[in-house]
Amino acid sequence: MNLINKIKNHQTIELLQEANKITIAEHGKQITLERAIFLSWWCDKGDCAFCYMSSQKPKIKEPEKARRKVESILAEAEITRRMGWNIEFLSGGYGSFKTPEIKNIAEKIFSITGKPVWLNLGITKELEIYGDEIAGITGAVEIANPDLHQSICPSKSLEDIIEMLELAGEFGFKKAITIILGLGEKPEDTKYLWKLIEEMGIDRVTFYSLNPHKDTIYENSPQPASLYYANVVAATRIKFPLLEIVTGTWIDNLANIGPLILAGANGLTKFPLFKMYGTRYGKRVEEEVEWAGRYLQGTFTDLEILQESNVQHADLEPFIKRYIDGVTKNVKK
Repeated sequence: MNLINKIKNHQTIELLQEANKITIAEHGKQITLERAIFLSWWCDKGDCAFCYMSSQKPKIKEPEKARRKVESILAEAEITRRMGWNIEFLSGGYGSFKTPEIKNIAEKIFSITGKPVWLNLGITKELEIYGDEIAGITGAVEIANPDLHQSICPSKSLEDIIEMLELAGEFGFKKAITIILGLGEKPEDTKYLWKLIEEMGIDRVTFYSLNPHKDTIYENSPQPASLYYANVVAATRIKFPLLEIVTGTWIDNLANIGPLILAGANGLTKFPLFKMYGTRYGKRVEEEVEWAGRYLQGTFTDLEILQESNVQHADLEPFIKRYIDGVTKNVKK
């Protein structure tokens, strides 16, 4: 029986057992915590049907004010480093920062973390400017069924995303895509995702479950069932044993974590970090990892590690302190 039929026939235990065995054999038992760092809340396109930024575009009269301060971005990178997390990628809407500005931010983050950073900043051909500060380029595919993609993400054609990823490969960058489950796809549509991974030589996939946002067409839609989510991830792991898989879940769905790890996740993302760190929610994440038989790179609860001094980036300390104060405030609630 093929993998899509196993998804459709709810053969969850079989899929998880096989995916878990493959994951441990090929990737070991380490689980990473991943943090997407946003550069701005403005998007020139702003027409993806599910996206929070599409709901905000009509409300933002001065787009330049939706840009984050560079110091705040770099302070977040430093906090992420202290916690032992990975920066999943730099993210943000179209038209927020110019390419030389993004390169400058990426170079500074590289100097802070010692690791090149991924980009997820929309479709662009301006890749030749980047160097060792960049690990890879992410295409926000979201949904791989071509017809659904066209209606849900009308300004981000699959053809243009594929062209960008091909160019990224020519420049020697790794290639990643993002996929959101719960947008109206069917298990059969997984074939489009797998074809894209195979033909494009994709190195990493980040899966998210739909997070319904107010003022979008999905605001009253349910999030996808946890076991459906796990089944799609598990089938993808079985199909592509060496693929890096990152899975996202929100604070109201932390119970997804254990099944997603067993399904083949290498990393976990999409957390409201500064609301959860050091709280019972952060502890819950750590326990989900432990009970999945894995060990965590980094921490979601160690408050002392946040206080590490960093003379090299002393100019960022006021911004870092704001993050630490925010975490401390939430812990005391």
